[in-house]
Amino acid sequence: MQNRRQFIISTLSASAAITLAGHPTLAGGHGRIGTFTGKSSHVTKGRAEFVVHGDKAEVILLDDFDFDGAPDPKVALGKDGYKSSLLIGKLKKNKGKQTYQVPAGLDIEGVNEVWIWCEKFNVPLGVAKLN
Repeated sequence: MQNRRQFIISTLSASAAITLAGHPTLAGGHGRIGTFTGKSSHVTKGRAEFVVHGDKAEVILLDDFDFDGAPDPKVALGKDGYKSSLLIGKLKKNKGKQTYQVPAGLDIEGVNEVWIWCEKFNVPLGVAKLN
């Protein structure tokens, strides 16, 4: 009886984890990953990961992230294009792994891109389309 109960509980837990806040969760806690392409003559390379944990979300620029630099670079999410309402914050550094918490209250439903954006000149610097 105990094994049956444990099986049912673990199956229900796994089913609930499949779609947290409408976003798939992959084994190991990883989320959706995309590879950057540069924009506006900028070189932006590497990968970004968008992870949802219950009611919290974060963007992780992975170890291979590399950006050639620009004034006022910001990290933002996108839904088939840049959305200023989904701005997360200033880019912390031009190379390497870095994590950004998505502010509570942002509508992340349908997010499918991570952007590096120059707010000063209102131009894209790079985009990673999420899988």
